[in-house]
Amino acid sequence: MTTQVIFKIDKKLKDQAMRKAKDEGIAFSSVLKLATKAFVENQINIGLVGEEVFNKKTRRELEKISKDIKLGKNLSSKFKTVEEIKKYLLK
Repeated sequence: MTTQVIFKIDKKLKDQAMRKAKDEGIAFSSVLKLATKAFVENQINIGLVGEEVFNKKTRRELEKISKDIKLGKNLSSKFKTVEEIKKYLLK
């Protein structure tokens, strides 16, 4: 049994993909089927990671934290037990 999938895509991107599929001798629908199957079988990794854009306040805080880490400042000590962590947090 098959089903139909409908989604919106930029026309220019669709045309480029269809042209490339045609050049490779495969139907565009087959490309989509193969890509979907590969995604389900973990053969394709979709690494969608957008670039974070922080406001000024957050960016300043992150820069300060990064600087502190490099200098080894304002870091909690290493703990060996949960009890040590609790004791540290409660003081």
